[in-house]
Amino acid sequence: MITDIRRTLPRAAWWGACLCLAVLFAYPLYVMVAQSLKSPKEAAEAPPTLYPHGLSLENYRSLGHTGNVSFTHHVMNSVQVSIGATIGTAVLATLAGYAFAKLRFKGSGLLFFAILATFMIPFQAIITPLFSILHDLHLQNSLLGLALVYMTFQLPFGVFLMRNSFASLPASIEEAALIDGCSTLRAMYRVLLPVAVPGLISTALFTFFTCWNEFFAALILVTDEDKFTLPVTLTTLSSNSFGTLNWGVMQAGVAVTVIPCVVLYLLLQRYYVSGLVAGAVK
Repeated sequence: MITDIRRTLPRAAWWGACLCLAVLFAYPLYVMVAQSLKSPKEAAEAPPTLYPHGLSLENYRSLGHTGNVSFTHHVMNSVQVSIGATIGTAVLATLAGYAFAKLRFKGSGLLFFAILATFMIPFQAIITPLFSILHDLHLQNSLLGLALVYMTFQLPFGVFLMRNSFASLPASIEEAALIDGCSTLRAMYRVLLPVAVPGLISTALFTFFTCWNEFFAALILVTDEDKFTLPVTLTTLSSNSFGTLNWGVMQAGVAVTVIPCVVLYLLLQRYYVSGLVAGAVK
């Protein structure tokens, strides 16, 4: 009996602590969704109620009529920029990560160190040169230019993840493919990459989350309202007419922005975590 209690108590304490942490992190999401589902009058009440007394989608309907451009258009802007930057980063990071992990060439260590060193450069420090480069390329105030800027900043971490993923794979897998007649590129694409999928998913998710939520570059590099991404659009929701703030509509906009990231993470969290730790013990 005493032995069973000694075994059960630590496990119960562990699950209790996990439950407390889950409630702590989930509470802000609950408040956001609850506020967005209240009527505009109830959402403006102070202090706010813990749960909506009557479910209402009026805030979401009002969200589609704010500003001169539809909210759906801003959602599609974010989708285009985030997916474009994610695909570009995933492709380039895969090729570079494979080269650093499996190929031997002069200066590879120094070059990889230089790529990692770019982590130390704050984004705000080079926003002006980036603005000038985009202006020279006629990509200023464009979604394509914004996606290229995002790729520039996500590639170092993507290369780091994919290099660790490929380095954690046994060399015998690639050697067997080469002996069977595969070229180097075909062995990477057909044999190694399917095994390194967790690293690829981690790279893609990290890039997508960062681009989806990025605000500063989108605010500086894009000036036309019809090209605003979601984070910039949310700031326009916070400044309603006569200085008033429509909490319900704003929380509905935040919910539309946050929920896709939460769903993606829940669906792919197993690959995301395993990809981040790939090669950590090698």
